[in-house]
Amino acid sequence: MRVAGISRHTVWHDPADPAAVYIIDQRALPFRFVIERLTTVAEVAAALRDMHVRGAGCIGATAAWGMYLAAGEMPEALAAAGTALMQTRPTAVNLAWAVQRQLRVLAGCSTAEEKVTAARREAEVICQDDIAACRRIGDYGLGIIQEIAARRPGPVNILTHCNAGWLAFVDIGSATASIYAAHDAGIPVHVWVDETRPRNQGARLTAWELSQHGVPHTIIADNAGGHLMQRGQVDLVITGADRVTRAGDVANKIGTYLKALAARDCGVPFYVALPSSTFDLSIADGQADIPIEERSADEVLFMEGLDAGGKETAVRITTAATGAANPAFDVTPARLITGLITEHGIVVPAEQAILRVLAGS
Repeated sequence: MRVAGISRHTVWHDPADPAAVYIIDQRALPFRFVIERLTTVAEVAAALRDMHVRGAGCIGATAAWGMYLAAGEMPEALAAAGTALMQTRPTAVNLAWAVQRQLRVLAGCSTAEEKVTAARREAEVICQDDIAACRRIGDYGLGIIQEIAARRPGPVNILTHCNAGWLAFVDIGSATASIYAAHDAGIPVHVWVDETRPRNQGARLTAWELSQHGVPHTIIADNAGGHLMQRGQVDLVITGADRVTRAGDVANKIGTYLKALAARDCGVPFYVALPSSTFDLSIADGQADIPIEERSADEVLFMEGLDAGGKETAVRITTAATGAANPAFDVTPARLITGLITEHGIVVPAEQAILRVLAGS
């Protein structure tokens, strides 16, 4: 994607600076565009844990580059480095997938130099595969939007939740990929952007992305989605995913389940866009077996933004005596999902269909 006219990825390596990996620090958006230089496994782990980077594909790619740094920093302790990275975010399966993929490659290397070279190449492949998968997801999702646009006049109104855009991957995104493809093809689209409490990734990240690309959009409170669906103002819901079971249950940002329930009640198609690396075939029952990350209560108790003078600040929205629970994800059962948009096509959220598609990939 382009930011102020410059092509950007969310995570990258500069051959001129081989001891470092670069990321976009997403905590600063949309007010500041900050590039952060990471040079150690500990710094990569902190960036993952504290959400300098977030989103399934971006987490996986960043972890892959973290293993590249580990190959140079601690070549005799790669398993420990991988464990440290995997422990930062327990719900998103792309993190463990990328680390384990690197460990398999590194197991075949003898010298420290071979490990560094192999880890760099594998991280580059993971990033390129991520971009290619998102592009194909966009192509398949475009067909859904085209069908809706052909049935009636006016823009296709699409509701999103959280950020599953290019910031959540290396580039292009999953849920937004088809939106960008439709917009670029000249199909009128309008996006209802859930603010996505508590970290406001919709308001801060998705809306910023869409504005950079020139896509018409409107931010709404999280609880407004059902109302808009009842009034016929939503044609389609597309979300991303952090982990999908072999039966088609989807773990995604907290609040996704409620959107799926409202969509089912109102007859609105509900799609989930994801690359195949987000499937976890070891799990059948998402509600019982997907670990749900519990994050700091401060994310709920405080809001961040600009004050009247334009200074970034955080304000507490409750009394000091009030605490908060902060589950970061929920699980939407397969029965509420219209289809899974993958790089291999649109898949019915059912075990046999998922296994058949992945077996042929």
